[in-house]
Amino acid sequence: MSSLPEAHAKISLGSVKTTGMKRRRLHHTIIGLLYLLPSIILFAVFLFYPMLRTLYLSFYLTDGQGVPITFVGLDNFTYLLDSPSFHTSIKATLLFVCYTVPAGIILALILALLANEKLKGIGFFRTMFSSTMGMSVAASSVIWMFMYNPSIGILSKVAEFLELPDIQWLLDPQYALLSVSVATIWMNTGFAFLILLGGLQNIDEQLYENAQIAGVSYWYQLRKITLPMLSPTLFFIITVSFINAFQTFGQIDILTKGGPIESTNVIVYSIYKDAFINFNVGSASAQATILFFCILMVTILQFKLGERKVHYQ
Repeated sequence: MSSLPEAHAKISLGSVKTTGMKRRRLHHTIIGLLYLLPSIILFAVFLFYPMLRTLYLSFYLTDGQGVPITFVGLDNFTYLLDSPSFHTSIKATLLFVCYTVPAGIILALILALLANEKLKGIGFFRTMFSSTMGMSVAASSVIWMFMYNPSIGILSKVAEFLELPDIQWLLDPQYALLSVSVATIWMNTGFAFLILLGGLQNIDEQLYENAQIAGVSYWYQLRKITLPMLSPTLFFIITVSFINAFQTFGQIDILTKGGPIESTNVIVYSIYKDAFINFNVGSASAQATILFFCILMVTILQFKLGERKVHYQ
């Protein structure tokens, strides 16, 4: 049986070890925070503060410089929900998302499947398919503006050659949003194509070799091997594509400026007009807050519903 002094010594030694471990953990935590400090500062200055400031301004009437004057509570949100112009913006945004996201992902997937084939000279086609990534939104929009030009645009020339009716692509409310959507799909295809191609090249070749030995068809391999193994990449692309579609601004500003008759006045462009043209920062902040929560809900739904079908290797 150990003596009382020995027991006290063991207890003291244990407390010293515990204190030493806590100090080491605190030391490691401080070092980790120091490494993260630059990122934390950048996020705080350029993300968290603007987001909180926008939420704050959404409850106020502001002057032309965005300085809050009068607290109005939820009046800005109530006004927007009763505004026909805001309803039109919501409709245009949802249609734009429906036009661009599914078509863009399907097109990028088809191109990635083609470019993943081991054929001579396939590197040239991979470069061509991904070339849209090297162009800015402004430059791409100017190119499409000339293509849609009713006098000198190539689309008008093709329609004239085929004796089709003359269409004012960017001036007709019936076609303007669809025209901008086609341009957007072309702009975004390069990024989605590269990500999907990388996902295809990471799939284990032995799976295809076993399938070929078993004598299964290409379409069976596509359904049972390629798409399940590619599902994490597809999930990422779908999520990012939805977020980017809701935040589209550049091509709208250059091609149509929200017209004609607000047919392309998506929410982000409506926020820009209210804040920097009409100088109604309170209303613009309220729209930005609504857009934030809409994107948040869509993203959460994607994670809740879509992640169940994701197959991780």
